[in-house]
Amino acid sequence: MVAKFDLNDDSVVVIVGSGAGGGVLANELAQKGVKVVSIEAGGRYLPEDYINDEWASFQQLAWTDMRTTSGDWRVARDFANLPTWIVKAVGGTSIHWAGASLRFQDHEWKAKTTYGPISDANLLDWPIDTAEMDPWYTKAEHKLGVTRTEDRAGLPPSNNYKVFEAGAKAIGYKDVHTGRMAINSAEFDGRSACQQTGFCFQGCKWGAKWSTAYTDIPRGEATNNLEVRDRCFAVKIEHDDKGKVTGVVYIDADGKQQLQKARVVSVACNAIESPRLLLNSASSMFPDGLANSSGQVGRNYMRHTTGSVYAVFDKPVSMWRGTVMAGYIGDERHHDPNRGFVGGFEFETLSLGLPFTAAFLDPGAWGREFTSALDSYQNMAGLWIVGEDMPRETNRVTLNTDVKDTNGLPVPNVHFDDHPNDNAMRDYAYKKGEEMYRAVGATRVFPTPPYPSTHNLGTNRMSEKPQDGVVNKWGQSHDVANLFVSDGSQFTTGGAENPTLTIVALAIRQADHIAGELSKGNL
Repeated sequence: MVAKFDLNDDSVVVIVGSGAGGGVLANELAQKGVKVVSIEAGGRYLPEDYINDEWASFQQLAWTDMRTTSGDWRVARDFANLPTWIVKAVGGTSIHWAGASLRFQDHEWKAKTTYGPISDANLLDWPIDTAEMDPWYTKAEHKLGVTRTEDRAGLPPSNNYKVFEAGAKAIGYKDVHTGRMAINSAEFDGRSACQQTGFCFQGCKWGAKWSTAYTDIPRGEATNNLEVRDRCFAVKIEHDDKGKVTGVVYIDADGKQQLQKARVVSVACNAIESPRLLLNSASSMFPDGLANSSGQVGRNYMRHTTGSVYAVFDKPVSMWRGTVMAGYIGDERHHDPNRGFVGGFEFETLSLGLPFTAAFLDPGAWGREFTSALDSYQNMAGLWIVGEDMPRETNRVTLNTDVKDTNGLPVPNVHFDDHPNDNAMRDYAYKKGEEMYRAVGATRVFPTPPYPSTHNLGTNRMSEKPQDGVVNKWGQSHDVANLFVSDGSQFTTGGAENPTLTIVALAIRQADHIAGELSKGNL
């Protein structure tokens, strides 16, 4: 029997969002005996529902609600209403992610100290470090079943990886393998091994890739301490006259407005919707938005320095066969300003289906050069760049009061300008990617600008001092003791690593803290 909690039950923890942060937090608290209500804007889909078709899957899972975009980034020009490529469903973007699971490096926790002053960058050290996070990373790696940890084998190499590896070694790279992936190379935790079908972004029909949709969420529900309310859109967080949050207002699946009372509220709905919800929760006590005395809610938006390199060869590669992103080069992850930028980046294999390759390679392109590239799709190999971008106060999520959503709320506007450090890193990475592929016989090489963002970070960042950020080292609001942030928006800086493993580790750690504070009566 699945739990059902009363709207007036003010003893529950309400979590908005059910992805890698919110879904893990919900389950971890439920396992500890804490009553949890999860508010999720999307519907519920399981592996049997996923569609192995790019466009159909996008319509099923993607967050396509109206958003607006500004800034000099290519996304504002080519994808003005789609700045981010994330999921609106129970399980959140843990359904869509590629599975790459890497720990932050030591220096990335302390970017301000390591890099020194960087013009027009709002760098800050995290209030945590490697030593504090190590045990939580270990728990996260076990939960996700990450390959190359706990004696789990790596995934098998695809043709795309073999080209990638040969090119990497040809130019002297050494840290090259099929990745630390939350995709089973052998049966683990009741999930089957990867079948290499190549539709990782459309939801893994085998359940080989970890997602809260079919791991943490149902396990939390099985405790009878977790109720998930899907197709429910949170519109506002309410508080009392002392500034303590008291509940979440949401529009339910029938279009009716409801108020779920709460003892604690966690915001875990991605780095766009989380600050939007806080800004929409403005009141006379919090005129600039809930938990925003610092003015930092919505600011310091990061998306990683990204881009792709595709190459054409004289023989078939069939890059779409096999795991989308099971290939990794880590030689450029370190910090070495002699390259012309601070921070580092990694390379990962990337394959998209023909429709998305056409959409992202050069949107709006016409003519022989573009069509001949698509004609060469079978002979194409591809990689993706993931690098640390610079937080900037002006890169931010704000409310666009001129455009309203279906609930009559102002939509989020996502503003992003590339920092000179981002551009220098990307240009360097493009050249190294081309060098790799040329070294193994590529006949044509296509560096492509970034796509709509999947690694959405910052906007509610952690800080030691309240004036510098939104939450403390536990993801707890500096302003409101019983309000937490549990997703990638709490990232102080982005590092060069795919963020999901860190989001999960922080959520496990946060659950332990919240449960302890609840038992002590501090929340």
